[in-house]
Amino acid sequence: MIFTLGINHHSAPLAIRERVAFHAEKLHQALADLTHNGRVREAAILSTCNRTEIYCAAEAPEAVVDWLTRYHRVERGEIAPYLYLHDQPDAVRHVFRVASGLDSMVIGEPQILGQMKEAVRVAEESGTLGTQLHKLFQRSFSVAKEVRSTTAIGANIVSMAAAAVHLAERIFESLATQRILFIGAGEMIELCAAHFCARQPKLVTIANRTVERGRALAERFNGTAIRLDELGEHIAQHDIVVSCTASPLPIIGLGMAERAVKARRHRPMFMVDLAVPRDIEQEVGELDDVFLYTVDDLANVVESGLESRQAAVVEAETIVSNRVHDFLGWLEARDTVPVIRSLRDSAERMRRHEIEHALKLLARGEAPEKVVEQLSQRLVNKFLHAPTQTLNLAEGADRVDLQSLTERLFHLHSGE
Repeated sequence: MIFTLGINHHSAPLAIRERVAFHAEKLHQALADLTHNGRVREAAILSTCNRTEIYCAAEAPEAVVDWLTRYHRVERGEIAPYLYLHDQPDAVRHVFRVASGLDSMVIGEPQILGQMKEAVRVAEESGTLGTQLHKLFQRSFSVAKEVRSTTAIGANIVSMAAAAVHLAERIFESLATQRILFIGAGEMIELCAAHFCARQPKLVTIANRTVERGRALAERFNGTAIRLDELGEHIAQHDIVVSCTASPLPIIGLGMAERAVKARRHRPMFMVDLAVPRDIEQEVGELDDVFLYTVDDLANVVESGLESRQAAVVEAETIVSNRVHDFLGWLEARDTVPVIRSLRDSAERMRRHEIEHALKLLARGEAPEKVVEQLSQRLVNKFLHAPTQTLNLAEGADRVDLQSLTERLFHLHSGE
């Protein structure tokens, strides 16, 4: 059975989500740990700033809940109210909706599809992606492409990056006179840099743990790069700070922020923390001269474009429903595979046995015509013995049902 266990921006606040987030460099080990005892046959983990979801093919969903709490060392009662569990067919529908951007904070945003593809890549590398999940994700990518190409779901998207720019422009009259510091060099920071730099800011700085990667991104936007451990020396020189790293601990603490505000003589600082867990300590937002926004704080901004996309959402949901039906049909067909294989194996054993018998007769000098005739008769008798016997022994309603099924299986027509 396929099921999805998760927690997202609909079900839980940021403070809860960050406690069960998976860091990219630890996903391989997490997947190995989840599947090592065989109770979970297939698994993939999607962990973003808005959601942590575990996709599984297994018989015991509760075992995954237990594993999640144990892995993150949290009490079950602390996160249980925020978890959701979908099994078939809801699990299939959920995956299709996530891939299509229908479950995102920003309806129709395309970034989630790339994140899901990365989750699938990691699962493949870890050897935890079997036939069912592989087919599920391939179908989900196909559904996402169909939704995006046949509906207006992606029109006028207000992205998280665009929302951050919008909020910054509420604080500062013009971004062209501001100095911007980006912390990290991943996809989200790259998107944010593209949006902010379109406003031609006065200065752009990239702070990253790997300075070479930071320098490569900085060069694209005519900026400079610094090492992450130099942050304390440079942060006060910037009016806007946008951070999104995979650090398990805050990068900007209250003390660093207080020193920066003092050095700036209380000129305002605008900070956006897009990381889960958070890069910037929550207490920083309580400083008088700091405007701190998290991914959850951006929700109100991105909601503004929702109404204009409602018609497209209806169309997209119809596509998802149709494709869920198709996928469930594929799953049901897979259930008959063992029976079909067993039937063919049985027939093959009969065939080989009769061929051996016919060859012996030919070796003894029997007439070929007689051997072939006998071979065909013996095969027919053996193939039909079991179903014929079952039909003869059946009684009442069972007999009627078997007769009907036999006519369907062998394409028979009564009276002919």
